[in-house]
Amino acid sequence: MAIKEGIRTGGRSARVQTSIHAAVRDLLQEQERSALSVPMIAARAGVTPSTIYRRWGDLTSLLADAAVERLRPDEPVDCGNLRDDLRTWVEVYLEETSSAPGREMMRDVVASSATLCSGKCLNIVRDQLQIIIDRAQLRGERSPSADELIDAVVAPMVYRILYAESAPTLQRMHQLLDRCLG
Repeated sequence: MAIKEGIRTGGRSARVQTSIHAAVRDLLQEQERSALSVPMIAARAGVTPSTIYRRWGDLTSLLADAAVERLRPDEPVDCGNLRDDLRTWVEVYLEETSSAPGREMMRDVVASSATLCSGKCLNIVRDQLQIIIDRAQLRGERSPSADELIDAVVAPMVYRILYAESAPTLQRMHQLLDRCLG
């Protein structure tokens, strides 16, 4: 079941979502992911399990939604030029997503039947890259589009993190970025 859209984002609904996401984060720090259950999360969040099932449908969708919220990065570092801004962003993104918690979060999103989570992940990355691109354009620098950067750099990185035996090297990611920048 997909995460329901159209739920009010303020008031009680927002407080409930915040408490449930906090319960997921806290429980994941205390025990293995495989030990989590909807009733356990509900008890920690102070809600009924039906609240979770009504909003997310199942545990996998809830974990994916909580993972997307944890993936929200800070504003990209401004190094003063496009190449250094993107290299720094790639380094941070690679480090965070290839870590054990990062891989678990990405797997939760992939395992979820909620396509909304995948779209949120793409939009977060696109927004981050667009901030860097906009800054570069204000400085008079030319830049590939955010989607070109996603296709040439981010997509291969995520694919290797999820499906290869090891994450790509930073050197390889810099090569892909340099190729994209021309």
